[in-house]
Amino acid sequence: MAREHFADRLWAAAEAKRSQVVVGLDPDLALMPPEIVAAAARSHGRTPAGAAEAIAQFNEAVLDAVAGLAVAVKPQIAFYERFGCEGLGAYARTIRAARERGLIVIADVKRSDIGSTAAAYADAHLPGAGSGDWAPAEDFHADAVTVNPLLGSEGVAPFWRRAADSGCGVFVLVKTSNPSSKELQDVSCEGRPLYERLAALVEEWGAAHRGRSGYGLVGAVVGATFPEELAKLRSLMPHAPLLVPGYGAQGAGVADVRGAFDAQGLGAVVNSSRGVIYAFRREPYSESHGLKDWQGAIRAAADDMRREIWEATHGREKGKGAKRG
Repeated sequence: MAREHFADRLWAAAEAKRSQVVVGLDPDLALMPPEIVAAAARSHGRTPAGAAEAIAQFNEAVLDAVAGLAVAVKPQIAFYERFGCEGLGAYARTIRAARERGLIVIADVKRSDIGSTAAAYADAHLPGAGSGDWAPAEDFHADAVTVNPLLGSEGVAPFWRRAADSGCGVFVLVKTSNPSSKELQDVSCEGRPLYERLAALVEEWGAAHRGRSGYGLVGAVVGATFPEELAKLRSLMPHAPLLVPGYGAQGAGVADVRGAFDAQGLGAVVNSSRGVIYAFRREPYSESHGLKDWQGAIRAAADDMRREIWEATHGREKGKGAKRG
């Protein structure tokens, strides 16, 4: 049975927690608290199994710190795949742990292909029926996935069809936060930047699958590092949930993300990865908490981000965002 519509679940969580925060789970052994890495190495050696244990332990501590403050978490699968099967085990363990703590999981997998291959990717990462009479593997099932649209609608349709059946979501890469995104995403296409053409497709793809909130299950990834483009894309995709990376460590702040939200302060969630999960390594949290209270530093960074964005979108600035048509 399908769950409640993805966008409706996302905004309900945002309202309940007074938060639009997504915490990216990008585990880096070199940046984790040394005691976690050392303990895993003692038990398993400096092996993929040891790395996976350190990742899982660290992620579970992060989840404990942010569960009441974040709407969702976004594990980036590359940080797990590099440790092979053991690493993917840690990825699956992280998804389960996030769900146990009531968090929405956005799988940052950036998958795409056509036909049966795209359908197989959707099988792997979104809930649904298995293949034929075989039960589905649920290890990697998340609430939403990121998808690369450059193969066209054939590469995205299997994901939104699966999402529609299971109450899940799809975030299509439209204008990403990295500087070199301009090399392709800003190229002129029929007299406008390619990212605007992609935005039109996102609206089209999500039109038949809108929830009670008016938002569709097909959303877009739009980077906060391009605030003018972000505000414009909000107006071009009035029914699309936005996943906004680039906050914190990549340089974007509250002023840069404000244009992603609608007049009610909804319509978008903002991701920070390094800025939150390694907060104990940067000021002011390195001074107030540091390694002695690294979990407290993560909690404080997530709460500061939560409060800053919520106040900017629900305080005196409320009403300056775009309205949905």
